[in-house]
Amino acid sequence: MIQKTLYIVRHGQTELNRLGVVQGRGMDTDLNDEGRKQAAQFFEAYKTVPFDKIYLSALKRTQQSVQPFIDLGIPYQKLSGLDELAWGIHEGQPATAQNKAAFLQIMRDWLDGRLDSKFEGGESPNEVEIREREALDVIMSHPEEKTVLVCMHGRAMRLLLCILSGVPLTEMDTFPHQNLVLYKVTYNGEKFEIVDFNNSEHLKQS
Repeated sequence: MIQKTLYIVRHGQTELNRLGVVQGRGMDTDLNDEGRKQAAQFFEAYKTVPFDKIYLSALKRTQQSVQPFIDLGIPYQKLSGLDELAWGIHEGQPATAQNKAAFLQIMRDWLDGRLDSKFEGGESPNEVEIREREALDVIMSHPEEKTVLVCMHGRAMRLLLCILSGVPLTEMDTFPHQNLVLYKVTYNGEKFEIVDFNNSEHLKQS
């Protein structure tokens, strides 16, 4: 029977995060100073956890967030299925009133169950679910990896937590997050359970 513990974190802060600019799958940004500090804080708190493997998105901000663990020699694998949802034409655009209104409308669509809605050039929640399930299949296909660290992105993480919890994607907003928060999820061979919810204790350490 496969038993596994997943430590799922969002990447650390980037400059676009700080400025409130949407990144998405198409923006391959670096961590800023605050993001690097968050990465160090997370490492300090969890460096003794015996991770068997690290899974990352294909975007460098996730690798930068867990690089200290990689430097310990823990094997890692990039899965593009863990990439952030693509926001299409809105990626990298300033947070104008018009853009905010467009986002509010698409969030409303999603919460109302219109999960095929997407921006031009972007992805819908239903499309992200397909690639996330493929990534999850890869992660779960290694029973020998008992404890794994998964670093990904805010919106994509919310969707993955819906999948793991067995709740509809319309409930994605019930999973709050900020940069480098932790969701710890166990799998007992039958079902996933979130045992640590939106934990940011490590970020409070000086």
